[in-house]
Amino acid sequence: MPFKYDFRKRRDTFLKVMELLEKSNAKTIIETGTSREGLKGAKSNGAATIVFGKWAKENNAFVHSVDISMESVKNAQKEVNRQNLQSAVKIYHSDSLEFLENFEERVDMLYLDSYDYSSDVDIQKKSQQHHLEEFKKIERKLHENSIVLIDDCDLPNGGKGKLVIEYMGDRGWKILMDEYQVLLVRKNVVLDKVE
Repeated sequence: MPFKYDFRKRRDTFLKVMELLEKSNAKTIIETGTSREGLKGAKSNGAATIVFGKWAKENNAFVHSVDISMESVKNAQKEVNRQNLQSAVKIYHSDSLEFLENFEERVDMLYLDSYDYSSDVDIQKKSQQHHLEEFKKIERKLHENSIVLIDDCDLPNGGKGKLVIEYMGDRGWKILMDEYQVLLVRKNVVLDKVE
């Protein structure tokens, strides 16, 4: 990706995730909350659908991106088409919990970025609970080398990841990077393979 897109507070975690994806020969990526602004959102919301879609296309992998907003789905699909990523990315219009519960493949990388966060404490709590529920719905499809990235964590009251990170920590996961995004892998993953 050209540097002009910057990715700011997500740049380091995106780079680390792509390094891990390559080392683990990842094939199946799930994103909750699609990139509604395409690459225009690189400096604000991250444009992860396109970032991981480009990686997937170059590495014979596939991105499944789900969003409950039809407008977001349409906008993301326009950018996927513009970037010629249709062979590596599919955008789904669905509630993420239903989508994850019915997903049948093993998941190599899970990116949680749905349910917008806000300054409203009730919305914050609902967003945190939603991310925890998303993880629980797909947990059975994660494996020894799965990677989990959670967006918008460096926000008031623990950000989107507060509850799910606590839950994962109690179930054999460790934090590999703790920045604006939090990157987690299994505690027993051999470090020389992932760091």
